[in-house]
Amino acid sequence: MKKLLLLIALSLSVATQAAKSYDNPDTIVVARDGTGEFRTIDEAIEVCRAFMDYHKVIYIKKGTYKEKLIIPQWLQNIELCGEDMNETIITYDDHANVKIVLGTTSPREQAMGTFRTYTLKIEANDITLKNLTIENNSARLGQAVALHTEGDRLVFINCRFIGHQDTIYTGMPYTRLYFKGCYICGTTDFIFGPSTVWFEDCTIESLVNSYITAASTPADAAYGYIFNNCRLVAKAGVDKVFLGRPWRDYGYTLFMNCDLGAHIRPEGWHHWEKHRENTARYLEYNNRGAGSQPQQRVVWSHQLTKKEAQQITPAKVFVHQDNWNPMP
Repeated sequence: MKKLLLLIALSLSVATQAAKSYDNPDTIVVARDGTGEFRTIDEAIEVCRAFMDYHKVIYIKKGTYKEKLIIPQWLQNIELCGEDMNETIITYDDHANVKIVLGTTSPREQAMGTFRTYTLKIEANDITLKNLTIENNSARLGQAVALHTEGDRLVFINCRFIGHQDTIYTGMPYTRLYFKGCYICGTTDFIFGPSTVWFEDCTIESLVNSYITAASTPADAAYGYIFNNCRLVAKAGVDKVFLGRPWRDYGYTLFMNCDLGAHIRPEGWHHWEKHRENTARYLEYNNRGAGSQPQQRVVWSHQLTKKEAQQITPAKVFVHQDNWNPMP
């Protein structure tokens, strides 16, 4: 009996130590080929301790990871870092018209809808992604989100976001996101939502004639989407693309110091609904390229002066109460 109790105690001790082996600031490794500590990213996320006060890195080796992931709100200070932006791929293929069953007592079948289609959903604060591809590779059968964010102080560096309609959904008002050196492609409204987001040195590719952004910025939010030093390009044959249309009345979008390709329509912006011409906040400054035609823009958009543009910096846009500034 004593030997049995001792064996149980030893087993529990080993299990506890194994659980705690990941509860430290060290990097943990994910690899599809089994050479890491985990074969799936979800398993690595599961071992992270809630509300960590240190920086945890999940290093993801090259490979294609077909996973539908959530980083829950009780996690923080996690960095998902890929081995190679082009070869470390997180992918899934849900779209808005996939049929799902909801309810238990009276189950009913209905379409999934836009907001359940994500490949990666980030509910947590203080999360960083580097050197990754986040993809929704669904066929064009409806809205299909690759990245869905709800957390605050999120950083995306050297990542690719690939989809068709609704590629990136920045889903929570007043949350702050920073994209640096990223590639984003899609068809319609492929960057949309209410968050405050700074895109620095990113490449934005339109795959069809449609709309790039659909901001739904709250009326009392000073800033929405800001694209600085970005390049707007298009797939061959695409030649009539709007910079954006306001999903809600006070949508805010600014392109400054950007290279706008010839696929951008001369009028630049669409009102979505006629009355939004009176409230939408659509701005440009110092853009270049064949798609930069300030004299032909809709009269309800605004070309900033140099003095106005100098006041728009990440430090000011992201200040809130914590003075967060993701710029190095």
